[in-house]
Amino acid sequence: MICSICPRHCNVDRDMNFGFCGCSNQFRLARAALHFWEEPCISGKNGSGTVFFSGCNLRCVYCQNYEISHKNKGVDVSQNRLIEIFESLVEQGAENINLVNPAHYANQLAEVLSKWKSPVPVVYNSSGYEETEALKNLKGLVDIYLPDLKYIRPDKAQKYSFASDYFDKASLAVLEMRGQVKDTFQDGMMKSGLIVRHLILPQNTNSSLEIIDWVKENLPDTYLSLMAQYVPCGDLSDCKELDRRITKREYDKVVDYALSLNLDKIFIQDLTSADEKFIPPFDFQGVI
Repeated sequence: MICSICPRHCNVDRDMNFGFCGCSNQFRLARAALHFWEEPCISGKNGSGTVFFSGCNLRCVYCQNYEISHKNKGVDVSQNRLIEIFESLVEQGAENINLVNPAHYANQLAEVLSKWKSPVPVVYNSSGYEETEALKNLKGLVDIYLPDLKYIRPDKAQKYSFASDYFDKASLAVLEMRGQVKDTFQDGMMKSGLIVRHLILPQNTNSSLEIIDWVKENLPDTYLSLMAQYVPCGDLSDCKELDRRITKREYDKVVDYALSLNLDKIFIQDLTSADEKFIPPFDFQGVI
């Protein structure tokens, strides 16, 4: 299969060669386990059934999951094995099946989810760097979209994620997601809908305000998660401004701005979330 599934448009046969994401057509996983550190309406009491896919079509320089996104640490699994992993998470009481970093497997996941009907909501937890055509193939198969909206400025997107077109693609992607799902809740748990995440980066708060302006104008009544969990990771030698956590002043500036616009569907994190202990170990739990 010649792959043009994401905005990179590598046009390689992933059965023969690797494109930017570093993956073949075979699913590659690093972890599948209950996770309790998503938004409360995602994690709930029992935990979100997170499935971490290796490789990445974005590979941000600061990625907290560096060893799987950049180094592609993982184990290859078949479609049938992936379904077994999903079913095991459901048996463990998972509130949902949470597909983490799935963009480069969107077509393969559409095939799996067409044959395996999940008894719990399916969450598509992505960087936002997607092609809308790939997302259209997931319509009716994904219940909850949980995308990042990282940057609005092309220079930042290029410097940090080698993708100057990030916002052009991600903005269209989240609009497509919004059109597919309506927000519904049961007993405090999201059963369908959209939550847009924005990770606040050090010395980048003005960019965050621009993201908030865009969300207010284009995604009214959409939940926005303003994330304070940034921890310096990876090689930041060319991005020294990122080599620290955000300050309380920086986070408050962004949150206060959102509240000043009367945005009330906001998830807010405590600054204690910026800790390596919240980065899961990619030890193949639940995979082998």
